[in-house]
Order: sequence, then structure tokens, then C-alpha cells
Amino acid sequence: MVAQRKLMTQRVVPVLLSIVVLLVVWEGAIALFKIPPFVLPSLHSIVRHAYGDTGRLSVALLATLGEALGGYALGNLLGLLLAVLLLLAPPLERLVMPLAVAVNAVPTVAYAPLFLIWFGLGASSKVALVALAVGFTMLVNALHGLKQADLSAVNLMRSFGAGPLKIVWRLRLPVAMPSVVTALRIGVPRSMIVAIVGEMLGAYAGLGRMIYESTQQVDLLSVWAAVLVASVASMVFYGVLVWVDQKLVWWR
Repeated sequence: MVAQRKLMTQRVVPVLLSIVVLLVVWEGAIALFKIPPFVLPSLHSIVRHAYGDTGRLSVALLATLGEALGGYALGNLLGLLLAVLLLLAPPLERLVMPLAVAVNAVPTVAYAPLFLIWFGLGASSKVALVALAVGFTMLVNALHGLKQADLSAVNLMRSFGAGPLKIVWRLRLPVAMPSVVTALRIGVPRSMIVAIVGEMLGAYAGLGRMIYESTQQVDLLSVWAAVLVASVASMVFYGVLVWVDQKLVWWR
């Protein structure tokens, strides 16, 4: 119990300190350089505006989170399954990986207009975009991790009659967990960014749509409030991933 409290303190204190530093630098810069509100509003005014616009922000946040989480889960699942498939079929890896690299050599948001045409302005296009963004990261990291299993341990399991899938499940996947969790962590900010940018280009709802409409109406406090809500949601999302990391890769 004492060790857990100490670990929690070590994790929470730096976060609180970073928030305090951000507050001091932000508010201090505004006061020192006399920055006008339309250029950079104060944090307390952004928070106050967000509190007063809770209803609209909540609806937009739920839409964005649904798209980000849906694409995040789909992309990571497909990336992990494809990594296992390529591991079991090396000739297929030599065929698929160059294509995957070519597709991901272009920023994901560049595909947004095509996805909007193919899947419409609803949530489906954003889910597909997020899945594309996070799937490649999972594919590369998981494939690398799956290949890190000790060859002597693999041969030992084969000598006892274990098939390829059992070796993957019992040996390779546990060895690959640090790489898998790293891919999950990297995918958190990417999923939110791609979902919001996709909404800005075309959507019926979401934080990105709210940012776009507020910018058109020169309602900059609403823009900053949406950005603040997206940042907080991403931090919470990432915190959940840290907890998952501790549970799945407990030996670290």
C-alpha cells in the first residue's frame, strides 16, 4: 500500500506541477506583454466560457470521443491481427509492408476528402480515418515485438508439439506486449487529432465541427473552450492507457 501511494505521488505531482507552470506562464505572458483577448484569452476566461457552454461542449465531445474511440479500437485490432498474419506468413509481409508504408507516407488527413466522399459526413468517415492513422503504428510495433521472442524458447515449444498459433498466444504475444502498449499510447493523441481535423473538413457534429463554426463566427472563446475540452479528454484517455500498461505489462 505504501509503495502504491508513493508511485501515485510520483506520477501525480509532476502533472500538477506542469499545470501550475502552464497557468503561470500563460497568465504571466498576457499580463507582461499586454496580449489582447482576441489573440490569446486568459485561461480563467476560457474555463468560465466552457463552464457556461457545458451543454454544447458535452454533445460535441461525445460525438468526437465516439469517433476517436471507435477508430482507435478498430485500427489497433486490425493492426495487431495483421501483424500476427504477417508473422505467420513471411512472403505476405514482403508484399504488404511496402504498400502499408506507401499509404502511410502521406499524412492521414490528406485522405479526409476521399473518406468523406466514400463514407459520408457522418461518424463512419472519421472512424475510418482514425483506424488508418493508428492501425499502421500498431502493425509496425506489434510485428517488431512479436519477432523479439527468444528463438530457443520457440523451438522448445515446437518440440513439445505447440502449433504456430499457440506459440503466438503463449510466447510471442506476451513478449510483444511492451511494443503493443507503446503503439496504444502513440495512438491516443493521433486518434483525437485525426477525428477533430476530419470533423473540421466535414461533419454533422463534434469538437472539430464546433471549432470550424466558431471560427467562422469569430467566437474565439468557443474555439479555445473546444480545444481545452479536447486536451483534457486526451489526457484522461492517456491516463487510462497508463493504467492499462501497468496491468498488461506488470513486470515492467
